[in-house]
Amino acid sequence: MKREDLEHVVRAASDIVGDAEIVVIGSQAILGQHPDAPESLLVSIEADLYPRNRPERAIEIDGAIGDGSRFHETYGYYAHGVAHETLIAPAGWEQRLVAITMPAIRPREGTVTAWCLEAHDLTLAKLAAGRAHDLIFVEGALRSELVDREQLLLGVELMPPDHRELVRGRLAGLLGRL
Repeated sequence: MKREDLEHVVRAASDIVGDAEIVVIGSQAILGQHPDAPESLLVSIEADLYPRNRPERAIEIDGAIGDGSRFHETYGYYAHGVAHETLIAPAGWEQRLVAITMPAIRPREGTVTAWCLEAHDLTLAKLAAGRAHDLIFVEGALRSELVDREQLLLGVELMPPDHRELVRGRLAGLLGRL
C-alpha cells in the first residue's frame, strides 16, 4: 500500500460512516509520518482503522470496503474496521497521533483527517502483538532507521504494565540480532 492508497481508503471509510476523522492503527499508519517508507514496510494490502468519533461503526467499513469487497477486488487493497480496544500501545499514544488531512470524497463536505499512530508507538504496538509479520515489520523499521532504539526502550515503560516485560524481551531479542 502506498500513501495515496491509504488516503483513498481513509476517504472511503469516512464517507461510509459519516465521520471526518479516521484513526489508522495498523502497519500502514507508518505512512502518516513517513510517506516514503521503504517498500518492505508497505507489504500489507489492508489498513486497520476505525472512525474516531463513531468507533462503534467500524464494522460497517468491513462490509463496504473490507476484505473480498468490490472495493478490494477493484483496487487490490482494503480497509479493516477494528475496535479501538484491540490496540495495545504506550500511554499517551492518542496525543502523539500524526495527522494527514485530505479533501473529502464529496468536496462540499470539506476535509477528512487520518490520525495515524506515531512510528514509535506503532512499533511498540507491533511488538505487543508479536505475530511473525509484526516482528518482521519492527525489524524493518529498525533497519531503515525510521525509529530510534533509545526512544523505543523508553517507550516500553509506557506500555500497559501487563505487557512491558513481553515487549521489552521481544525488543531486546530483535536488537540483539541487528
